Amino acid sequence: MKAIRVLLVDDQALFREGLRTLLSTRPDIEVVGEAANGEEAVQSARLTRPQVALMDLRMPRLGGVEATRRIRRRSPIAMSLC
Repeated sequence: MKAIRVLLVDDQALFREGLRTLLSTRPDIEVVGEAANGEEAVQSARLTRPQVALMDLRMPRLGGVEATRRIRRRSPIAMSLC
């Protein structure tokens, strides 16, 4: 079985690190990227093609809601957003 590809997006580096650490204990999950704001998330999603994005809603530069819209528009694959 292939691992679920996850993108972590939050402006708090410590929170992203904690999520990465927690998710790394699961063999069925692969964290493929991290982003500190919505603009980085859109770029990272284009490069890493995650299946799931754990997205903070309130971030500097571009919030999670608009970043999610942009990712979904540009992504040819279905992606779950949590």
